[in-house]
Amino acid sequence: MYLTRFRVNTGRSEGRRLLGSPHRVHGAVNASFPTPPSRDGSGPRVLWRVDRNGISETLLYIVSPSRPDLTHLVEQAGWPASDEPGWKTFAYADFLSALCPGDTWGFRLTANPVHNIRHQYSEEGEPTKRAAHRTPRHQMRWLLERQEKSGFEIVQKPEDRRLLPVGDEYELVVRDQTPLQFQRPSTQKQAQTAHPPAQTPRRAGRNGGGDVQITKVTFDGRLRVTDPDVFRRTLTHGLGKAKAYGCGLMTLAPVRREGAT
Repeated sequence: MYLTRFRVNTGRSEGRRLLGSPHRVHGAVNASFPTPPSRDGSGPRVLWRVDRNGISETLLYIVSPSRPDLTHLVEQAGWPASDEPGWKTFAYADFLSALCPGDTWGFRLTANPVHNIRHQYSEEGEPTKRAAHRTPRHQMRWLLERQEKSGFEIVQKPEDRRLLPVGDEYELVVRDQTPLQFQRPSTQKQAQTAHPPAQTPRRAGRNGGGDVQITKVTFDGRLRVTDPDVFRRTLTHGLGKAKAYGCGLMTLAPVRREGAT
């Protein structure tokens, strides 16, 4: 497994155009591999996420079973004439294998928190409809409901650090919420792409095109590993829906130990 970081040059029109559609980023990421791994759930998949860390820094993170080649991205949306390397790839397998129960990490996750609803006047047996969670409280609850089955638990705050009597128990914040609507190419256009994303559009035309609507939510927080094997799968297979569109990737960072100086 590999973790790759690429800085997007937002000063270039092609860089801004790339970031304007998750479908374009998905295609560019898949083009980094001669043969992308299968998405049938039999093994780790390619996950990606865009972090906008202020005006001057936009980073694309990729987790993948094989090492990517981002030469095309450097030429399209990087600094091709720079002496600095266009991207950095780190060996991820050793890090994953070293995870142990009780390890505490800072984390960032961009996800698509959704739930299934049924209209009030729907007939019995009518299929439910997938809808996005809209409020931070429900978005956090979505993640908390999945922590046990994902091999981790969100760290709880000490009582003296809780600012509110209810709803402030965890080391967890919603950093960003972005509703996205973009056009999925028609079948003819997808045929020109080697590996189009598997996603059902909200509205589909005769040729398979249509609008895709998702809500991307970025969580920052602290977690504790409870089941390393399950947690490794979460980190390499993703969490939640819309993985083809930049959701599901969780990354970890060291946290300062309590009482450290």
